[in-house]
Amino acid sequence: MLPPPRTVVRAEGGLYALERALRRRGFAQVAGADEAGRGACAGPLVAAAAMLPPGRRGEIEELADSKLLTPAARERVYAQVVARATGYVVVAIPPAEVDARGLHVSNLAAMRRALAGLPARPDYVLTDGFPVDGLDVPGLAIWKGDQVAACVAAASVLAKVTRDRIMVELAEEYPGYGFAEHKGYATPEHSAALERYGPCAIHRFSYANVSSDRLGEDPELDVPGQAAGAGVRGVGGAE
Repeated sequence: MLPPPRTVVRAEGGLYALERALRRRGFAQVAGADEAGRGACAGPLVAAAAMLPPGRRGEIEELADSKLLTPAARERVYAQVVARATGYVVVAIPPAEVDARGLHVSNLAAMRRALAGLPARPDYVLTDGFPVDGLDVPGLAIWKGDQVAACVAAASVLAKVTRDRIMVELAEEYPGYGFAEHKGYATPEHSAALERYGPCAIHRFSYANVSSDRLGEDPELDVPGQAAGAGVRGVGGAE
């Protein structure tokens, strides 16, 4: 028996070419997964999974890798993904779990939970960077997948916007660190705040730049000692 012909996806086909090619091969429901917050030293790790409908309804203006979009554009794309997706799930892993399980394990677990929580089982899964096992469906890990596949880009936007909103909320609970601006990444301003106040409860104490021997003690900060960001943050899909 002759093997099936290879699926050829041309770069000029754009962000939707890979999903179109998979649908032509019989994979009707294609899901993408991505994360936000791997490189941050504070706040949750957030993963998302998304499935877009075929045809024009699934083509979202401005959709791209979330890192390439302005905050305002991300918000616009986020609203369109939520409105048009046939299914999406967003999962947040709190800093304490990242410390306990490790970043890579937590990242894969978050994407697995997001994909497994989709309202309909996908026929094929595309992930950004790392393969996710345990799903019992075929899949492909793509380097810079959020710049290659629309469903991965959609998941990237869902994860990034959700995490940014969490960090803005946490900035009010943990004043003085500037979480609303740097979103927990190791900027000079964040490093200066760590030196001045020490880490707070939402820092990742397993990270080398975060001291694990004390919490922030400045009485003006009023820092509550409660980790945040656990659990499923959003589930939905267009009717």
